[in-house]
Amino acid sequence: MSARPRKTWRGKFPDDKDLPEIVKLPPTAQKRWGGKTLVVPAPREVDTLMRPVPRDRLTTINEFRAALARRHGADVGCPITTGIFAWTAAHADEESLGRKLVTPWWRTLKLKGAVNPKYPGGVEAQAAHLKSEGHEIEPGKGQKRPRVKDFEKRLFRFSA
Repeated sequence: MSARPRKTWRGKFPDDKDLPEIVKLPPTAQKRWGGKTLVVPAPREVDTLMRPVPRDRLTTINEFRAALARRHGADVGCPITTGIFAWTAAHADEESLGRKLVTPWWRTLKLKGAVNPKYPGGVEAQAAHLKSEGHEIEPGKGQKRPRVKDFEKRLFRFSA
């Protein structure tokens, strides 16, 4: 019996997995996430949010979560699936090298402007992309990852 061929990164996007879904949170989760309802986005929604971020701007997973929550009328966006789908979009874009890059994944940062070690090429590749666009990278200290200096001043704001 042979194993099924592994899906490509790009091949993971056509399946929305019955998403988006609005979930009513139990009281303990409401305290943790700060709302009564949470939207679990579709993979393509996260990819679509990543695409319009212009060269001189940056965004974060938390900005995506807020935009997704507004779009779907939920209180919060799911941090786990939003992060996973951003990671998938980044790898799908890198997999498509040889054609024009369409998802500028390196402009999407983690909490507090940190670069993402799970993106293609790790911290070094994301930092190189960002430096080439004029962003200054502060080195990591101890367990802290490198981050973009003054990233808040360059945040891209999504419309509802």
